[in-house]
Amino acid sequence: MSRSGPPDARGRLVEDPFDHRVTASGTVHAYRGGRLVATISGTRAARLVAALKTADEERTQHLLARATGNYRRRNERR
Repeated sequence: MSRSGPPDARGRLVEDPFDHRVTASGTVHAYRGGRLVATISGTRAARLVAALKTADEERTQHLLARATGNYRRRNERR
């Protein structure tokens, strides 16, 4: 499914995208603005890594935003 425009209503994922690193143990570190914002491990990390392998950039941003938790409530800190 493709949509035009920014991947989120306010365009924040385009202006300030997430980055991520997967460790050898399978833990996912999510970064935003160069700062670590979440560490995901265990079953959640395994599911996230599997989903990230097939995701395009837009979907990757949504997956990482959801995985960090607070970003879906719009109370992220800068």
